[in-house]
Amino acid sequence: VLALTCPAIVWAQATPARLVGPSGLPLPRFASLASSEVNVRTGPTTEHPIRWVYSRPGLPVEIVEESDVWRRIQDPDGETGWVHSSLLSVRRTVIVTGSGIQELRRSAAADGRIVARLEPGVIAAFDHCENNWCRVEVADERGWLPRDAIWGAGPAD
Repeated sequence: VLALTCPAIVWAQATPARLVGPSGLPLPRFASLASSEVNVRTGPTTEHPIRWVYSRPGLPVEIVEESDVWRRIQDPDGETGWVHSSLLSVRRTVIVTGSGIQELRRSAAADGRIVARLEPGVIAAFDHCENNWCRVEVADERGWLPRDAIWGAGPAD
């Protein structure tokens, strides 16, 4: 009965606990590829076969599981596999998604001045999100993109 009348308790019960991996860092979390050649394996050892090789440094990935120095990642296409943690960077990036050009705006508003037009697949440095807009940097341009136009920003960002 007390939980139903106390908003703080109800809120705490309604908020899911954030998982923490063996590294002490939260799971899931976003990172990016730190190398121009990243082997993705079927399991968390060098004995596991290589499924594919990424050749796009800076590509955002989501770390969904940890095992010793290995991280199971998910890429923007939803594919998963294991990579060595030394091949990942804590530097946050996002990738432009969708089928059309996205407009990078000076302010977090649909009527903000356009500073660049970005094609799907462009990788940008991630800063933070405010409501439905995320601040990013591409080349020397900083601006805002709609949250639903990118992959690599979570609900807590």
